[in-house]
Amino acid sequence: MLPDPQRFLAVAGRRIARAEGAAQVVRELYRVTVPDLADGMFVYLGDHPPDGSEPERLELDGVTAELGGAMGGSPPRSRPVAPDGALAALLRCGRTRGRGPDDVDDALSELLGTAPRLPQGNRVLLAPLRAPDAVVGVAVFLRRPDREDFVDDDIALADALSAQTALGVREDALAAAPPLAPKAPDEDRLRYVGAATRRIARGFDTDEIVLGLCRAAVPTYSDAALVYLRDPLPVGDERPNGPAVLRLRRTDRLKGPGAELVWPVETVDDEQDYLDASDWSEVVPGGALAEVLRGVRPVFADTPPTRAALGELVGADSALNDWVGSHAILAPLRGRRRVTGAVVFLRRPERPAFEPADLLVAAQLATHTALGVDKAVLYSREAFIADRLQRAMLPQTLPRPTGVRLASRYLPAAETARVGGDWYDAIPLPGSRVALVVGDVMGHSMTSAAVMGQLRTTALTLAGLDLPPQEVLHHLDEQAQRLGTDRMATCLYIVYDPVSHRITVANAGHPPPILLHPGGKAEVLTVPPGAPIGVGGIDFEAVELDAPTGATLLLYTDGLVESRLRDVWTGIEQLREKLAATAQLTGPDRPPPLEALCDEVLDMLGPGDRDDDIALLAARFDGIAPSDVAYWSLEPEVGAPGRARRLTRQALAGWGLEDLTDTAELLVSEIVTNAVRHASRPISLRLLHTDVLRCEVGDDVPQLPRLRQAKATDEHGRGLYLVHRLARRWGTTRLGTGKIVWFELGGGGG
Repeated sequence: MLPDPQRFLAVAGRRIARAEGAAQVVRELYRVTVPDLADGMFVYLGDHPPDGSEPERLELDGVTAELGGAMGGSPPRSRPVAPDGALAALLRCGRTRGRGPDDVDDALSELLGTAPRLPQGNRVLLAPLRAPDAVVGVAVFLRRPDREDFVDDDIALADALSAQTALGVREDALAAAPPLAPKAPDEDRLRYVGAATRRIARGFDTDEIVLGLCRAAVPTYSDAALVYLRDPLPVGDERPNGPAVLRLRRTDRLKGPGAELVWPVETVDDEQDYLDASDWSEVVPGGALAEVLRGVRPVFADTPPTRAALGELVGADSALNDWVGSHAILAPLRGRRRVTGAVVFLRRPERPAFEPADLLVAAQLATHTALGVDKAVLYSREAFIADRLQRAMLPQTLPRPTGVRLASRYLPAAETARVGGDWYDAIPLPGSRVALVVGDVMGHSMTSAAVMGQLRTTALTLAGLDLPPQEVLHHLDEQAQRLGTDRMATCLYIVYDPVSHRITVANAGHPPPILLHPGGKAEVLTVPPGAPIGVGGIDFEAVELDAPTGATLLLYTDGLVESRLRDVWTGIEQLREKLAATAQLTGPDRPPPLEALCDEVLDMLGPGDRDDDIALLAARFDGIAPSDVAYWSLEPEVGAPGRARRLTRQALAGWGLEDLTDTAELLVSEIVTNAVRHASRPISLRLLHTDVLRCEVGDDVPQLPRLRQAKATDEHGRGLYLVHRLARRWGTTRLGTGKIVWFELGGGGG
């Protein structure tokens, strides 16, 4: 059973619904099915009798049937369907069936013959492709013998996919039927409306919806169509300001030989859909066009007011004004709250004119288009807000900690465009360490984004306490349980120490990181898998690993490596190979630039690999050499500040930083003096020489010092003021056993 069948079915259904033509529909069914639901599949399609009876013969579809080792032999190219046989009975049933009952085995024998060897157990599904009015074929889903049987949920998924495929195949057959005759029976007109509105409903955004209307209308219903929409389109309850302006969004018209006899010669270029019409039109209050739009219903251009309205829309000088009377229909596009545009349907003069019943067809097409545009505009706004919300919750900039360089990427999902719960973070820690975090809240909704924001904030707070990685995950798990029983997420929390050149890794059900070694070898790190955050009652483990100087660590979310086209471990191996190949481009002596490396990693994504949002965090370990680190422990006594000054002077002389000596001695003396006044245990003093000089003083007092302006009569309180004025940067960090006060000095002493 798939881990998230609802999401799988939603994504697969959208892909199948957007396919054009029966062959593409079947191809999309194969792509969404293999290998997630089945290891192999093939489809037989038959003729499409208008009376809805079963086909007399089934032909193997042209798409190559890759069976993934799930069946011995190849299926026959063509099979007859006996009217009283088991296969015909199963087609009439219309439900997906698995092996076991005799009638299913008999139907499989009729379809495949006796040559192919089928796997034992319930690893074969026979799914009729039954549209509402006809049976169009049958699909066979197969699993390898070493894979588990299909369960009821798998059968339900196959049943739903088969029904969606049957609709697409049947609609393609209807679209290929001859155009509606003026005297077409009502049932033919209703069948056309059903197919056309389904085509319009496939659109995911405004352009796709308008294109669906044009493709459904021309040439079956009309010889040309022009679609005008308000500019800008109103959103929800928003009331537009100023006069209404309609902009031409798309046109479609008859093409091919003879078209120049109907339309002006300059409009029949097969490379464009342009028609001789105004690009925009202002709706004048009280004008003819405004009155027609207010009436909502489609009208013929057979009266002076409606002809004037058509002229206002397409332009008074347009040659399209010659198509008037019952050869032109002007249909307002009214959504849920207001008119959002208009569409013009035209038939060439030698073709029979529209009938009154065709006004009903125009009304259906216009209504579905207007509602689809409303939905697309609202969805676009919601997707924009969701994306901005997601990005606002991510770090705006990455820190620049000592000894490590960072780069990141975030990509929202391409097709779903729904807000997700992926996040990343880089958090400076005491002692020049840095915490690298990447996480993924399960689900796609505003709730997922909100939970992500809460977990990220909690992780920032916990990191400030300098807890071990496994303890951070433990507290995140408790926080997720407080947020709700179904609030789960995966998370990877890593602490890098540039002095020891080590990383400490704790994992909560997240894909493992990949380490690109200086020589170009890419390694998937072996870390404890852990359970996702929110499960509860789980002890998280931490493992300590080497982090060589010049190595690159890549953290990512599963959207980068998992899609409907590949499983997560296949994606991880492809990512490892991509990193190794990228490293070869710069050679073993020079690692690839971080930003370019992130771009190369994202280039591995294909058209079907963007079902989920993606967060990516790359860290290049520069480390700090032992010769650039000086560390001492000082007893909290009166002579400690003097000793700290001497040690600082000696270290800076060894590093050739004599120009910083006076400032460094003064500030170290002030901070150590304050520590001596309150500490009861030894005080730590550490100097780090990188691109800046960093001084860290640690003691066992948890209270953080506060910067304040000392009065003239005060004996104390000026130390931090001096640090604030003379240091390039400074700060304080609370530890579990005390605190660290640090400052940095650059060239020139401040």
